[in-house]
Amino acid sequence: MDVRLAYGPMSDPVNLLVEIPKGSRNKYEWDEELQAIKLDRFLFSSVVYPTDYGFIPETDGEDGDPLDAMCIVSEPTFPGCVIPVQVIGLFKMNDDGEVDDKILCVPLKDPNWNSVETLEDVSESLKNEISHFFAIYKMPEGKHVEVDGWYSREDALETIAAARERYRERVGGSAVGADA
Repeated sequence: MDVRLAYGPMSDPVNLLVEIPKGSRNKYEWDEELQAIKLDRFLFSSVVYPTDYGFIPETDGEDGDPLDAMCIVSEPTFPGCVIPVQVIGLFKMNDDGEVDDKILCVPLKDPNWNSVETLEDVSESLKNEISHFFAIYKMPEGKHVEVDGWYSREDALETIAAARERYRERVGGSAVGADA
């Protein structure tokens, strides 16, 4: 499956490829070699993903994986689903000593969420639920996660731009629709 998608300027929506639907305890991951989503593990914690979770194609996060992204949805989608999203914020954390940033988004086609434009439009309770999930979800595996917290939409857009640049450098060319 080719997950490359066209992008416009940074103010335009981006696409998120879902790996894990909201409410799941299964941890799926995109496998570049297989060009498919595969089951990575079952979460040992009694918690579920609070949002749809995946990545923004044609990006490389600081951890070397595609840049993680979360999408607040009314109903869970499914692994492999592409969601056109609006970026609204950045969640920063450190996973076993590595930077593991996550972009927070809302779906453009969900009337319950598409009016949300910034992190300030998201309830504190949902932000706390997301923070708590990522703070504890790996504890039973003996892994240490340190939550750094929430950052603005502008910080998220800068993180995406840097991740696209890392991707372009790695593949030795220019990303689809990227500004040259």
